[in-house]
Amino acid sequence: MTDSGFDEWIAALGATEGFYLACPEGHGSLPPRRTCPHCGATDLREEPLPEEGTVETYTEVHVAGPDFAGLTPYVTAIASFGPVRLTGAFGGLSDDPPDPSVGRRVYADAEENPNTGESVVVLRPV
Repeated sequence: MTDSGFDEWIAALGATEGFYLACPEGHGSLPPRRTCPHCGATDLREEPLPEEGTVETYTEVHVAGPDFAGLTPYVTAIASFGPVRLTGAFGGLSDDPPDPSVGRRVYADAEENPNTGESVVVLRPV
């Protein structure tokens, strides 16, 4: 099953060609979108995602839903990348997640979830 817009976006992210959508007012959002969620503009253009972001908050997950069963513990973080924020697995879905901290610099990437075969957003420390 494909999720039009999202699948293309996460593939671009994994190929280090991440982008976001910008409206004429300068608001940023992530695909798939047809209108700006802030002002309703329909003239959206792709802009390159900043190469680095900053962790704003995080949580360590010990009890996961079915798609992430057996992958705990892992850390989910929210990072600011200019006009957009991304939520992703901090350091990836490895057996030994790195220590996160608010303010830490990260870059966005994609990694395959071994349980589902689908790509997920990961935030890797710079």
